[in-house]
Amino acid sequence: MATCYMHRFKAARLTLTVLVLSVISVCRGQYAPAAGLSGSTAIPASADSIVMWADGCTIVRGLQDIAIATSGTATAGDSSQAIGPAGGNTIVSLGDGGIATLSFSHAIIDGPGFDFAVFENGFSPSIPELAFLELGFVEVSSDGQRFVRFPAVDDTQDSIQIGNGGTMNAATLNNLAGKYVSGYGTPFDLAELVDSVGLDINHILYVRIRDVVGTLSDSYATRDSRGHKINDPYPTPFASCGFDLDAVGVMHAEGLTGIADVPVSSIQVYPNPVVSRLYVQTYKPYEPAFLSMYTMAGEEILLSSFSGAATIDMSEYPAGVYEVTITSASRHSTHLIIKQ
Repeated sequence: MATCYMHRFKAARLTLTVLVLSVISVCRGQYAPAAGLSGSTAIPASADSIVMWADGCTIVRGLQDIAIATSGTATAGDSSQAIGPAGGNTIVSLGDGGIATLSFSHAIIDGPGFDFAVFENGFSPSIPELAFLELGFVEVSSDGQRFVRFPAVDDTQDSIQIGNGGTMNAATLNNLAGKYVSGYGTPFDLAELVDSVGLDINHILYVRIRDVVGTLSDSYATRDSRGHKINDPYPTPFASCGFDLDAVGVMHAEGLTGIADVPVSSIQVYPNPVVSRLYVQTYKPYEPAFLSMYTMAGEEILLSSFSGAATIDMSEYPAGVYEVTITSASRHSTHLIIKQ
């Protein structure tokens, strides 16, 4: 009987410990809080301050579970889904320790306040302060060779592992992508890297996201700029494991001063040449737009409306060159597409 009571006591003590740590996670935090709360720095995906989105992306996948060599890599999404505007439920999962490197048509520059924002697909199940978040380090480069990392900080407790489905408090996080839930970007200020050797903060051509492996295991843990273990949900042994990259939006870019100055290249129509499916993404994810497609003889063969993103099934069209026209309230663009 005494043994039974001892087990109950230990279980109750463990439950109490978890509750106390959860309360500490909510209350403790010196950084900007969750999206929608006073003082938050979250950037909405629809913000007019965003003048450009990434237009290139390469991915190096990580394992579904870094501690199990046979677990296979993440498979959800592909690199094209990190290109263009945030939203539309399109992401690419990096896996444990995976890497995404994004490129841009114009160099990112250091302007007043934040200069770019990284979008992930975290969510808040109930309490606004707490959310399921998957984190990533952010690095930038002027030449694609030397990358400099923003000094990341995680004040989350490191006594008990946050498990799959566990939540975090944004106010304990700084300079970690994924701090904010879906629809809101985590912003970064290039001024923080002004003294970095080999980096021109007024000519950033690449942004790199490295998945944080949130395990507290000494063998595989990743650490913040102070050497503190970063604790985020682990393990998550699924096809969509690790950081789920949605998009990277830019607030300050070389030669771009506002929405009216955004070039046609900010409307993505890809791949080109195309074999089966053609994807279209506009600058503003929630702005209504019209799509028209013409043959080279001038015959209109497609007319449709959409908001943010559209997919065209080209598999039934003959090989040749087609003209695709995108029209919205903010711009008009024309693209010549080769159907193979």
